[in-house]
Formats: sequence, C-alpha cells, structure tokens
Amino acid sequence: MQTHEKTDFGPDPLVINIPAATRRNRNFRTAVWTGGHLQMTLMRIPVCGDIGLEIHHDEDQLIRIEEGRARIQMGSSKETLDYERNACAGCAVFVPAGTWHNITNIGNGPLKLSSVYAPPHHPLGTIHKTKEDARD
Repeated sequence: MQTHEKTDFGPDPLVINIPAATRRNRNFRTAVWTGGHLQMTLMRIPVCGDIGLEIHHDEDQLIRIEEGRARIQMGSSKETLDYERNACAGCAVFVPAGTWHNITNIGNGPLKLSSVYAPPHHPLGTIHKTKEDARD
C-alpha cells in the first residue's frame, strides 16, 4: 500500500538527524526527502528479511546501515551475485546503476537503513508499510 502522508519534506530545505529518524521509522520504506535530482528513504527490515533482489537501471544508490547487521550481495545479473560482504551499523553500501543487489538482515533485531537514490526512484511521499506493500 502506498500512501502520501506528510512525511516527505522534499523539495523544501531540511535538516534532519538521519540515525534518529531511521531508528524511529516503523515502515518497510518511508520517503523522507524527494528533490529533483536526489531522494532519501528510510527502511526497516525484519529479522531474516531482505529488501528483495532488485536493479535500478538509471539510479545510483547509497545505502547506510544505521542499526543492525546485514549481508550485502551485488552482481551483474540475478544469477551472478559475485560481490558479497557483511556489514554493520555505520557502514555505507554504494550500488552503481545497473547492478543487481539485495540486502538481508542477519542480525537479532530489525535492520535499519537509510537509502539515497540519485535521481529519485520512488514517487514523492512514498510509504510502504511492509515489503508486500512495496510490490503493489
């Protein structure tokens, strides 16, 4: 389910404490700021959950782990995820456009992420309460 509550403050100027906002986020994905050339979302991945194998053909992505532990997988195709690393809070993951990727929660609590897309990937005001909502 996608809704358009006033949680996305873009494209207005904004100063925000990203680690604190990420910890407060209870949704699978919440757009916090959407501008003309950049977007930031916050994500909450349950224990053993993942973001789902995906590719963004036209957007570079920066994902920062704010809380928890994750397994990062990337590659040139769905079948060839030959880049694999574990990461923890404070780590940044750079995903070039056109790269298949997935992030799996390997910790004991929710995995909290902030994600920057350039250019924006989701519509202004996007909220996905669950991973299933994100698929609709």
